[in-house]
Amino acid sequence: MYSDGTSWTIMASTPPHNFSWVDPNKVAGLALPRMPCEYRYLLDNGIKHLVCLCERKPPHHDTCPELKLHHIKIADFTSPSPSQIERFLSIVEQANAKGEGVGVHCMHGHGRTGTMLACYLVKTRKLSGIDAINEIRRLRWGSIETHEQEKAVVQFYQRTK
Repeated sequence: MYSDGTSWTIMASTPPHNFSWVDPNKVAGLALPRMPCEYRYLLDNGIKHLVCLCERKPPHHDTCPELKLHHIKIADFTSPSPSQIERFLSIVEQANAKGEGVGVHCMHGHGRTGTMLACYLVKTRKLSGIDAINEIRRLRWGSIETHEQEKAVVQFYQRTK
């Protein structure tokens, strides 16, 4: 309480590490959220769905029951399978159809996250695999870490042609 009788509040939400919108109000990438205030930030910014690409679910994910967790397990430094890519894109499409945003994360928000986000650009912006990779790397430095992940994006593009 301040001396004038007004109350102070603790910051209710904090952006997760490496958070950025790839398509504003539709899909964002981020690193593993660790604190309840980071989940609150997602909700405060219109994200109602969180796609976890880590092998384990994120800590404290149950502190914000309004945030729906989707778990797609992908081993670190590997690429998603075609069915995992399709599942991710389906989650985004269904959420966006309801006006709900989606956040996607892996441990640091680079490799697996960047790969999924590049596939999202291939689908929604009709970019080639290489152009989508370059755009995600421009938007989110350090994204798409392995040749296998690059190959997954290019192969996804080839399947959509």
